[in-house]
Amino acid sequence: MESAFSKRMTNYASELRQLYSRLYPGSDTFELFCEMLQNAYLERSEDLRALDREREERPDWYRDQKNYGMLAYTQCFGGTLQGTREHLDYLRETGVNYLHLMPLLQSPPDRSDGGYAVADFRKVQPELGTMEDLAELTRACHLQKMVVCLDFVMNHTSEDHPWALRARQGEKAYQDRYFFYDSWEIPTQFERTVPQVFPTTAPGNFTWCEEAQKVVMTTFYPYQWDLNYANPTVLREMTADMLFLCNQGVDVIRLDATPYIWKELGTSCRNLPQVHDLVRLLRLSCQVVCPGTLLLGEIVMEPSKVVPYFGTVEKPECHMIYNVTTMATLWHTVATHDVRLLRHQLGTVFALPRQYTFLNYLRCHDDIGWGLDYPFLKQFGMEEVTHKRFLNDWFRGSFNSGARGELYNEDPRLGDARLCGTTASLCGVESASFEKDGEKLDKALSLDEMLHAFLLAQSGIPVLYSGDEIARENDYSYHLDPLKKADSRYLHRGNMNWEAAKNRTDPSTKEGRLYTAIRRLYDLRCAHRAFHADADTWILEPHNDQILGIGRYYQGEKLLLLFNFGNDVQVAWVDEGEGWTDLLTGRTRAAKNVFLPGGGYAWLKKDM
Repeated sequence: MESAFSKRMTNYASELRQLYSRLYPGSDTFELFCEMLQNAYLERSEDLRALDREREERPDWYRDQKNYGMLAYTQCFGGTLQGTREHLDYLRETGVNYLHLMPLLQSPPDRSDGGYAVADFRKVQPELGTMEDLAELTRACHLQKMVVCLDFVMNHTSEDHPWALRARQGEKAYQDRYFFYDSWEIPTQFERTVPQVFPTTAPGNFTWCEEAQKVVMTTFYPYQWDLNYANPTVLREMTADMLFLCNQGVDVIRLDATPYIWKELGTSCRNLPQVHDLVRLLRLSCQVVCPGTLLLGEIVMEPSKVVPYFGTVEKPECHMIYNVTTMATLWHTVATHDVRLLRHQLGTVFALPRQYTFLNYLRCHDDIGWGLDYPFLKQFGMEEVTHKRFLNDWFRGSFNSGARGELYNEDPRLGDARLCGTTASLCGVESASFEKDGEKLDKALSLDEMLHAFLLAQSGIPVLYSGDEIARENDYSYHLDPLKKADSRYLHRGNMNWEAAKNRTDPSTKEGRLYTAIRRLYDLRCAHRAFHADADTWILEPHNDQILGIGRYYQGEKLLLLFNFGNDVQVAWVDEGEGWTDLLTGRTRAAKNVFLPGGGYAWLKKDM
């Protein structure tokens, strides 16, 4: 009987070869690549192969509205991988069935960029556990019908990676896996067209390597050496490492910094055509070896650059992509109380093919970058530099906002900076709690709840940042840690407060109020088919620029979802008739001239 691998290779070998030949014309290494794929398949356990078969029979399994994620650092959430496994019941209680564990592979503690400078892709950071512990955790998750996502850092390795160590010693075969130059001549040419990622904290795109007496490309930080994917050995070995992680039971591979992975002199080294060939090739590699695995793209770019990473219907690339633009636009809306940009941005998302699946989130491990549609905002008198300054001031407490955040990677020369902070602190929960002001706390929690209601109203997979469900506040202790104090992103990367989590069932506490509300919203999302990814979605016109209105329809069920971003009571001037059910109260009401309190929302349903 022909093996599953052979059948899949028969289906995809032609395109695999075509992609490979386009990336590496004249190379005779394609058979080595296929041999690597076969070895990865042979190492895959029968349990995982059974999971592959199950998901192949239902290829849209990840598009169900019941999928619900949480993003967490292992060390912050459970301490170790074993400790995280002990908290799976908490995740199930919360409704979570998609666990994204932040980088946990072996990295130098003092030069890791939060785990994104990987020294060994096949070893876990020792204080977190072992690769066997990771496999045990994924097995435990699978038994509870939970999937596990893990970051795969494709663009670079740590300078402590074995390849980098050998490159430092002068081995040309290993230097060829990176970008090494004898002088600054070619790097200087690159610098003319390649933007800087961190112009203040890590200026430039190259670093002098003293040991090798050469210049090496380092797009992000000096200790992160860019990989040269024009070398077929790099692709083969990195794909093997990715598939190794899949064979530990990882269900979703987050391709970190996807747009950067192909470099070419005279270009921006961003979003080059070869990147799309590489992502498509990785998609086919998974399709052959582990078809139950999903690729999640991290593309922190303007919307026109993001959508192409879905590929086409005939030749898809990423299964899912982070909805970065909606996240940033949402926080702009919180500060301005003006929904016009959010309405415009969502209209663009709603016009995309329904099979395009976004991961939606309010906060994540990273900062908020203000990559907004400034040409659109300009018509309302909002200029990029001054508006960014306003947003950063607002979320640091100016204008009596109550928000508490900190800047990241500030560039005074450009008047630019990114923003850090937890959802609760940015909503004002932290300042209200400190001031012991009950009225302010009620208002801040209402805003926090409304933002989660917006999150759960979107098509795709909603993802909580660990602790957001219990209104976790900023953690300022990072200022005292010599390994963290230079990176303000640790402000929102604090430990899960398990003592506070015990209050989740007590509605008299802020933890209980928010946890109960979010869990209830998730249950409503699961119960109503109009939240399905295949639903029709559109923007409602409430004739009020402080209220966002969204419509959804699927299989005879219609939803009207209204969100008030204003501070005070606002009216949604809609007239959708009688006979609607308010999902929050269970009462029948008219969808006409709907009054919403400041930071309030309404979910209305009607069977058509």
